[in-house]
Amino acid sequence: MARARSDSPPLFEIIEKPDFSFETKAMADGLWPVAGMDEAGRGPLAGPVVAAAVVLDPANIPDGLDDSKRLSHLQREALFLRILGSAQAVSMASISAEGIDGSNILKASLEAMRRALIGLSVRPKLALADGRDVPPGLPCAGRALIKGDQRSQSIAAASIVAKVMRDRMMCGCGNHHDRYGFEVHMGYATVRHRTAIEAHGPVARLHRVSFAPFRLGGVEVVEEESFVGLE
Repeated sequence: MARARSDSPPLFEIIEKPDFSFETKAMADGLWPVAGMDEAGRGPLAGPVVAAAVVLDPANIPDGLDDSKRLSHLQREALFLRILGSAQAVSMASISAEGIDGSNILKASLEAMRRALIGLSVRPKLALADGRDVPPGLPCAGRALIKGDQRSQSIAAASIVAKVMRDRMMCGCGNHHDRYGFEVHMGYATVRHRTAIEAHGPVARLHRVSFAPFRLGGVEVVEEESFVGLE
């Protein structure tokens, strides 16, 4: 008797972890150092987009590196410190909400990654970027990896550094603009955040007024002292 096909999802999903294979291949091809690049904060309605570039030490790679979105806050914070303490080089850069509004979020994200790479204390021969696009103007060869933060440990490390730094920036924004709850939602379009915007209006130079909720809604910007150090 033929067995009926089941359309039920598998009981266990195999989650692949990033490894060092892209970097190892590059080393074999004479392309070392290799830097991983990633950004945090493309989707929020407020705050900067933050990018990081990391050159890992092949002999001292922290255990547990993964896409920052698959890690808890405590895991990210612990790995952040281990990355800073073990990597050959780490650099960060950001583009403010004003900079995002002046171009667009894709261009701002790529520019932040380019700045982070240029800021490294070593000069990479290859840069691995998370996503579909290689930032223009890199001083070395570049390769884009879709879901790179789940495939390359260097990119995963960069994703953790960028996420932790951006979260810390947004917590600072929350201290400065305590009516909005930035320290809770990090600028994302949560119900609490949207409710605060409706009640108090967007904050000048902090909310991304080129994004659709503001651009289409025609909400008037509230002029408040900008948070220092976002870019």
